[in-house]
Amino acid sequence: MNEHILSKMADPIHNFHLPRYQEIPDVGLYLEQTAKYIDSYLSPLEDISITGSMISNYVKKKIINNPVKKQYGRDQIAALIFIAVAKSVLSLDNIHMMFEIQRQTYDNATAYNYFCSEFELILHHVFESDQADAKTGAAHNAKKEHGTFSNEKTMLCNMIITVAHKIYLDRYFSLLRDEDTI
Repeated sequence: MNEHILSKMADPIHNFHLPRYQEIPDVGLYLEQTAKYIDSYLSPLEDISITGSMISNYVKKKIINNPVKKQYGRDQIAALIFIAVAKSVLSLDNIHMMFEIQRQTYDNATAYNYFCSEFELILHHVFESDQADAKTGAAHNAKKEHGTFSNEKTMLCNMIITVAHKIYLDRYFSLLRDEDTI
């Protein structure tokens, strides 16, 4: 594999960070502010983004709660970040089901922060080290967190691994096209 391409692929991911639950603004954001806020964090992923119309659609489909006085709060923003990432590999029905499962097992802050740390870990492994480590890293963290595997954590980790590999492949093919090295 061309080292130049690998380096260009990994550069945007190197410092990738999602805001933790406590870092998300606790004041409401209007629709377009919410979309811009989320996209500012997701921009290094290139093909993963969210728009105001997408957000409105998620509210209509009752995947997230209605805004309060047209403003989106911390819980909604965290859910939208998850949706933006997950929708590249899951249907909206399956995302809705994942939220239902999550509500039965963990509070929003715990579930969201776990998602963020796992997503960052897997992305870094897929882009910057031996890809076999990505699977073992997620599985190790899932087991370490509460001493056991859970179906919910395994499902989330598998979704994250799938998204990370999709991002990797999309970026690789895009760079090959840009450099005409096919």
